[in-house]
Amino acid sequence: MTRAPLSWLGIARLGLVQSAIGAVVMLATSLLNRVMVVEYAQAATLPAGLVAFHYAVQLSRPKWGHGSDIGWRRTPWIIGGMGVLALGGVLATQATLMLHGPLMPALALAILAYAMIGGGVGAAGTSLLALLATRTAEARRPAAASLTWIMMILGIVVTAGVAGRLLEPYSPERLLQVAIGVAGGAFVLACLGVAGIEGQAAPAPESRAPPVAFGEALRGIWDDPVTRLFSLFVFVAMLAYATQDLILEPFAGLVFGLTPGQSTSLSGVQHQGVLLGMILVGVAGHGFGGRAGLKLKRWIVGGCIGSALALAALAMAATAGPGWPLAPTVFGLGFANGVFAVAAIGSMLELAGRGGAGHEGIRMGLWGAAQAAAFGLGGFFGASAVDVGRRLFGADGPAFETVFAVEAVMFLGAALIASRLNDNSRASIQREAIA
Repeated sequence: MTRAPLSWLGIARLGLVQSAIGAVVMLATSLLNRVMVVEYAQAATLPAGLVAFHYAVQLSRPKWGHGSDIGWRRTPWIIGGMGVLALGGVLATQATLMLHGPLMPALALAILAYAMIGGGVGAAGTSLLALLATRTAEARRPAAASLTWIMMILGIVVTAGVAGRLLEPYSPERLLQVAIGVAGGAFVLACLGVAGIEGQAAPAPESRAPPVAFGEALRGIWDDPVTRLFSLFVFVAMLAYATQDLILEPFAGLVFGLTPGQSTSLSGVQHQGVLLGMILVGVAGHGFGGRAGLKLKRWIVGGCIGSALALAALAMAATAGPGWPLAPTVFGLGFANGVFAVAAIGSMLELAGRGGAGHEGIRMGLWGAAQAAAFGLGGFFGASAVDVGRRLFGADGPAFETVFAVEAVMFLGAALIASRLNDNSRASIQREAIA
């Protein structure tokens, strides 16, 4: 039985699941990060290492996606993953509160909690994208990618604002209560978002392709040149993106003398640009896309080139210092990042069905694993490269200038890879390994 494509309401409901995922991840990677360093006087490497570990766990995304493929159902994986993610968020908070005592029990619980967070994001997020890919009409995919990611960002922003107000005045008990509320609310929201949306109409057993072992399925999709090239693009582009993520606010403080509040406001300017770029692709995506190959390829290439130009401007700003129009430059970077990111996600939805139905999850998992690896490595590379540069040059400006210039080159490399993507040929996708 062929199921009807998702309505706009259905797409928005899946966006609620993205909002729920973003809310719990914000709790673990942002709020608890600050509490560990400030309230419990831990070295910044502790939360940084735990966040990197949760990305490493997400390398299991292809396995989760394959599980939802062979079961022909995404909903159980989404709900189960959200349950693990929510519980992991609460346990991570409890581990943070244990830092006032012996370190080893707190660290052991934290490792377990962040493993659950990474696994939960992998299971729920991969299956959610696979469901979106299989049930969204082609003409709606750019807008669907834009809408769901905007809702994820809004979920992060709203949760951060509400949690921040509820935490005043701060106390350990209040932090745990807020964490339980965020995690429980996110789980309920995700269940409401996905309930009944997939329907019960899975393919009849006699019409299904026979199950393929995970290793065989992974080798089969990796043999597809477009899938392989797109995986490389995702890694390089997200590596460039993640490299600047942790150093932009320190750059604003060290080179431009911005206060913590001002640098946070600058981060808000960047996110405004991201949202505008996402909205632009969502509204104009296919209408101004390519006529051949991937419909959103021009947007991907343009967004990567725009990101490279903005980073080149930031490199010049590192030399120029105060007086440079920093806010417009950061807004431009955010806008270009939003364009390429949503165009890339829309292209994932477009490419997920290569080789026929039943392999969308493992493809989404492969690209999710590439993104997770890039985020884990990029954040570490950016911060450590700046530290090395500051020691080597004996000044802040040249260190940031060098790192921003390297990021610009990485984005140009990503644009070059994306320009070679071509989805015209279907001859290579009918492979026995994934048929």
